[in-house]
Amino acid sequence: MLRAAQHIDRLSTAIGRTAAWLVLAAVLLQFAVVVLRYAFGMGSIRLQESVIYAHALAFLLAAAWALKTDAHVRVDVFYGRAPARRRALIDLLGTLFLLAPTMLLILWTSIPYAARAWATMEGSQETAGLPFVFLLKSAIPLFAVLMLLQGAAQAMRAASALGAQSGR
Repeated sequence: MLRAAQHIDRLSTAIGRTAAWLVLAAVLLQFAVVVLRYAFGMGSIRLQESVIYAHALAFLLAAAWALKTDAHVRVDVFYGRAPARRRALIDLLGTLFLLAPTMLLILWTSIPYAARAWATMEGSQETAGLPFVFLLKSAIPLFAVLMLLQGAAQAMRAASALGAQSGR
């Protein structure tokens, strides 16, 4: 069980670290938009939409990595000072009753959303925009799958910790 969790962790880390580079891309693209607009009086819809794509993909693809590294937002009122067994129980129950149902709902609703975009090869509403909206919308169900996988790894580790502590 822990070996499967480690494989999921490696996948989340690889995708997350790769996606993190999209933040740098978004900053550089936004810088280019500003320089082109204010220094040269030029604008580019494609460049502006590229900033949006990079920003969205960075968040969607790095979220599972954030969960893995505990970089997500958590209300630490009960968790921070809790003993290891209680933290494992909170992680397990949180994954089973909060994370998993939310991600399953996102997955359930986003698959038809992305499928419709693929059916029409949806592009930007702007004439000069990027023709890849269908790819961007596909990142939503991918996000849900990655979060479910990382949640499963968290649950496996929590269950293992609870099992190891109850064996004492």
